[in-house]
Amino acid sequence: MSVLLLRLAGPLQSWGSAARFARRTTESAPTKSGVIGLLAAAQGRDRSEDLSDLAALRFGVRIDQPGTRIRDYQTAHHADTDKSMPVSERFYLSDAVFVAAVEGDGDLIDELYRALRAPAYLPYLGRRSCPPSKPVELTVHIDTDLEEALARERWHAAEWYQRRLRREKAVPLEVIVESRSGGDDPGDTLRDQPLSFDPRHRRYGLRTVRSTNVRVPNPLAPRVTARRTPPPDHDPATALKGV
Repeated sequence: MSVLLLRLAGPLQSWGSAARFARRTTESAPTKSGVIGLLAAAQGRDRSEDLSDLAALRFGVRIDQPGTRIRDYQTAHHADTDKSMPVSERFYLSDAVFVAAVEGDGDLIDELYRALRAPAYLPYLGRRSCPPSKPVELTVHIDTDLEEALARERWHAAEWYQRRLRREKAVPLEVIVESRSGGDDPGDTLRDQPLSFDPRHRRYGLRTVRSTNVRVPNPLAPRVTARRTPPPDHDPATALKGV
């Protein structure tokens, strides 16, 4: 097994799992359907193509910088009648940073990594209006699992955010990982397992996730210098006594 890590950072992100036209919400972390869609777009797959191989990848995400939830209002006109459509709400995460991971067969992971370095379609963070601020591909871990890869990866929060927590040498970060298929891990159920991206019939299934925490070093924490041991008392005239 191999693990592909992605850095998801940008001015705005939006990861909806139950959106409607009049109200499009966002989850507090990237969804599996959103990240699988990003990977499929990088490969140049059509929306109607089979994506069972990508959907079978085990998914996890680490929240490096939670960001701020913001709301926007949008208006639109009907393309045929030019009538005003209902005012809709759009929710976004501002200044958030995540490390996402997919675990699977080594050949497929390598293929996805190459696709991200030269994507067929530009990646976006949940919606097309949310481009990433940096390249999304990070690295590939070989012969490891999802949990270990997310625990070992350095902290990717912005410098100003790291400085805010500079008093903490090790920062606790929430990690949301997908339970292994066939396992008995307790957890929460999410409907973001992609089954089809076909616009005529988008379909999503249920999957089970569990939340844990990892501690990563803060590179901006002050370094502790070892105290110097004071030299022992020394009287240079001691050797002259008794002469």
